[in-house]
Amino acid sequence: MRSRATVLVAMLFVLAAASASAAERAVILDIDGAIGPAIADYVVREVRAAAPSDVGLIVLRINTPGGLDSSMREIDTAILASRVPVAAFVAPSGARAASAGTYIAYASAIAAMAPGTNIGAATPIQLGGNPLGLGGGSEQKQQQDKTAEPADTETRKVVNDAVAYIRSLAAVNGRNADWAADAVRSAVSLPAAEALALHVIDAVAVDVPDLLRQIDGRTATVAGKPERLATAGLAVVAVPPDWRTELLGLVTNPNVAFILMLIGIYGLILEFFNPGAVAPGLVGTISLLVALYALALIPINYAGAALVLIGIGLMIAETHIGAFGAIGVGGIAAFVIGALMMFPSRAPGFALSGAVVTGTAIGSAALLLLALAALLRSRKRPVVTGTEALIGATGETVSWQGDEGRVRVKGEIWRARAAAPLADGSRIKVVSRDGLVLLVESIRPA
Repeated sequence: MRSRATVLVAMLFVLAAASASAAERAVILDIDGAIGPAIADYVVREVRAAAPSDVGLIVLRINTPGGLDSSMREIDTAILASRVPVAAFVAPSGARAASAGTYIAYASAIAAMAPGTNIGAATPIQLGGNPLGLGGGSEQKQQQDKTAEPADTETRKVVNDAVAYIRSLAAVNGRNADWAADAVRSAVSLPAAEALALHVIDAVAVDVPDLLRQIDGRTATVAGKPERLATAGLAVVAVPPDWRTELLGLVTNPNVAFILMLIGIYGLILEFFNPGAVAPGLVGTISLLVALYALALIPINYAGAALVLIGIGLMIAETHIGAFGAIGVGGIAAFVIGALMMFPSRAPGFALSGAVVTGTAIGSAALLLLALAALLRSRKRPVVTGTEALIGATGETVSWQGDEGRVRVKGEIWRARAAAPLADGSRIKVVSRDGLVLLVESIRPA
């Protein structure tokens, strides 16, 4: 009797342990659009938070033209270290895993595609002295001969590094390393059926439930160890980006970052010329700090940024020097050229909109014209200080002896001289000035 009770208790413990360790969900994370800091933060946080006891599979549903090398490598590192198997699924039909998406697919334990999708074009693009960008592959790159080597040493280093990296990912998950090298060197691309035939991917699935059925029971490399997948019957749960990801995506949008930078610069300038206004300085400081944070995360051309600042400086100088518009026109030209150069158009999803360039250029020109108009109006106003303001001013004598005395003009006491003696309390008008002595004449009553 006692042995039966012992066996029963043991069975209950085993069942409880099994139910506690059984994963119940397949989590879907969407990589939709250019891969940048926001998407990397979203994917890395969710992958690291997934527990094997709760999540049986993480599905990265990919549709991307490419993105930044730094963001892509953050995602790859999280995938390779994940204790939960990760499946990269290029979907829905019509989607693509270009450039950075190809590296993520190769890093994943399972790579799959939906019909009507493509993968490849993984040639890295160097963005002018800034972090490496992984674009979708230009036509020139796609037509490059497979055996051709880049002409300059720096480009060869970048390409060879990318080839070695994707080959190492292929070796981890046992995929076609030769095709991966061609995708980097020659920007080649494949549709789903050919990718499956060449062992670039592991499955072609219509949707996520179909993918789960196909890969159930397969062995994949998870955190460096072989693991048998149990995906049948997993509940499919989509985890959309949260507010933090949305905010980071908004801030790191080049158009938003550029506008915030301008608001910050103009706000600080306005506060500098109007000390104590507070609001322009406060808004400008916050905007500029947020813009600098965003610009530190996305690729920019620093020569373009310098031209934008020079353009703003020239427009401000125009309002003080008054060079009849020559300096201002030069400032607007430098501003537009710098804005076009600042965000390289070869970085997919990180180029500056032409409408934003046009709008900010027109806005800056309008501010310049308003400042010039205010300057012209101020020159037409009567002078209220200095020698010119005293000439023609009226006052009265305070004390007088002979042809000299003291007069009160504009609330101040001055020494004065006149051609004829004046009585105390007489009304006078200033006709000239000799140093600190005013030359006055009497205002005779009508």
